[in-house]
Order: sequence, then structure tokens, then C-alpha cells
Amino acid sequence: MYDQHIREDVFYLMIYAGVTVLSLIACCYLLFRRANAIAPDITSSVRLRRWTAAFLGAVTLSHLWYTPLLYLTSTEDIKMVYFVGTLLDLLTVFPLAIAVLFIMLQDRRRPLWLIGVIVAPLAAGITVCIATRSDDILQVLYVYYLLSIIGLIIYMVRATRQYGRWLHDNFADLEHKEVWQSFVVLAGILMGFSLYAFELQGLFFKCAAQMNVIILTLFLLWRVETLSDLTIQKDSGDEIAPLSGDEVTSPDNLTTSQPHNLTSLLQQHCIDKRLYLQHDLTLMQLARTVGTNRYYLSRYFSQQGTTYNAYINGLRIDYFINLYRTAAADKQSFTVKQMAEDSGYRNYATFSSAFKQRMGKNVTAWMQDNDN
Repeated sequence: MYDQHIREDVFYLMIYAGVTVLSLIACCYLLFRRANAIAPDITSSVRLRRWTAAFLGAVTLSHLWYTPLLYLTSTEDIKMVYFVGTLLDLLTVFPLAIAVLFIMLQDRRRPLWLIGVIVAPLAAGITVCIATRSDDILQVLYVYYLLSIIGLIIYMVRATRQYGRWLHDNFADLEHKEVWQSFVVLAGILMGFSLYAFELQGLFFKCAAQMNVIILTLFLLWRVETLSDLTIQKDSGDEIAPLSGDEVTSPDNLTTSQPHNLTSLLQQHCIDKRLYLQHDLTLMQLARTVGTNRYYLSRYFSQQGTTYNAYINGLRIDYFINLYRTAAADKQSFTVKQMAEDSGYRNYATFSSAFKQRMGKNVTAWMQDNDN
């Protein structure tokens, strides 16, 4: 039995040390490497890289702090290491993790002071535990922690939905922009913190906590390098003046007060010239081409009961249908993937989803029905 405990301790020590080294390497990689290794063709957010590196650095320091727990035998010493470590985590790891989630949502800069409001009562409570060397209020802190997590989940659901609407209003292609995976990150963080917070014993739970950190680290590396920096396009002077002539008096009267009807302008500059086939065409770029600004064009699509993303993808799907029918009529050889690329799609999965959304069936079923 004694030898088994030794083997378990050695096994856990190896995992613990490996996780510490992994988080440190990931932190240094994000700080000092500018180009992406995972997705070289994507320009990732420098701000997100730095905050994620700070989070991984905090994880490394947290692991170093808890290392004495592998050797301490005194109950009082173990309790104090836990208390001080929890306080350090609440001041570094926990707020940095939430900040990373906020920064992934690039529609606007969300106030980071909210994190301080959430963390302050927990930090104050743990400080009281350290000063009194007592765990009498830990149950209250656990309840507050769980309520805070529930509040964060509700906030992230709303924020991610808002971000999704912003994407559909401004971008034709959503590859490398959507962040529903943020909930995977959030779930990993909550699971890891819960395992530590409730001090679950046993080799399985301790290893599960470390595996959680490994998954979280690898996921963050992938997420940082595959998430496009949208602030480059958003902050590059998109607000230009409306067309010359009569001034636009009200966005609610856009189609009647603007000198040139946007419907005809879109027909002339977007549809006739097939501008919608351009990869990653943004609302801002289309607005510049038409001769208006992003605000008025967005309001126009809203008045039409659609979004910019749905408008562009509708044109692309119509173009694909014309390509298919022409090729079928002329008995030309073709592949659906190539025609999807010719219709403006870099990613076949995106095309397939857009096609099903517009036509009500997948492309294979549609082609079979069309042939019949």
C-alpha cells in the first residue's frame, strides 16, 4: 500500500510539473512570437495574445505556489498554503480568465472593472480567513462563488448573442470570427476552479484538474491564433460622408431622403459588378463602394428585414445556382466544391450551411430535386 501511494505521488508530480512547464512555454510563445504557427494566414489580435499570455503566466505561478502541498504534512501549513494560493488565484488567474473571454468578443470593449466587482468580496473573504486562520466563512464564499459563476454565464450568453448579431450585420464571411467556443473555455475554467475550490481528494480528481489545465492551455493557443483581429477593419476610418447632394435627414427615411436609392446603387456596384464574390467582403467596404457609410447601409438592410451577411450570402447562393444550372444544361463536368469557391466561399462547410439556410435543404438534395 505504501509503495502504491509513492507511485501515485510520483505519477501526479510528473503531470503537475508537465502542466507547469506547458503553461510557461505557451505564455512565452504568445509573448515573443508574432507570427501565427497554427494559422499563418490569419492576423490575430495582439491584445488577445497579451492577455492570454498573462493568464497562462498566472497559471504557471499558481502551480509553483501550490508545489509545497506535495510535501507538506502539517494540516495548519497546508491550510495556509491553500488560503494564500486561493487569494492569489482570485487576484490573478480568475480575473484574467474572465478578461480573456471578454476580449474575444470584438464588437466593443467591455468594462473590465466588472471583474473587480465580482472578485472583491471573494478576495476580502479569503483575506479574513488568512488573518483569522479560520475557515468558518468558507461555505458562504462557496455560495457566492457559485452565484457569481451563474451570473457570468448569463452575461456571456447575452454578450455572445450580441456579438453574433454584430458579426451578421458587418461581415459576409464568418470563418475565424465566431466565438461560441468561448463557452468551452468558460466550462473548462469553471471545472478547474471547482475542483480546486472544493478540495476534492483522490488521484483521479487531482489528475482531472491538471488535464483541465492542459485542455484549456491548448484550446487558448488554438483560439488566439485562429481568431481574426476584427479591430483592424473596424477602426480603420470606415465612417465616410454620404453621397453628395441632399443631406440624409433621418435614417428612418433613408430610401426617400437620400439622393440615390440604395437599392439601385447596390444593384449597380454590388450585383452587376459581382462584388459579392470577393472573399471576406465587409459592410464597411461595400458602403465605401456604394458611396455611403456603414451606419446608413446597416439601417437599410435592417429596414429590408435582413442582415448584411444574409444579403451577401443570398447573392452568392443565387450565383451558385446559376453556375450549376448552366453547367448541367451544357453537360459540363464540375465539382460542387469548386463552384462554391467560384461563388465566393473559401470554406465548403460555410457554403453548405448558407445554402441550406436559403434553400431549405442541403445542396445534394437540392441538386437531386433539380435534376428530376
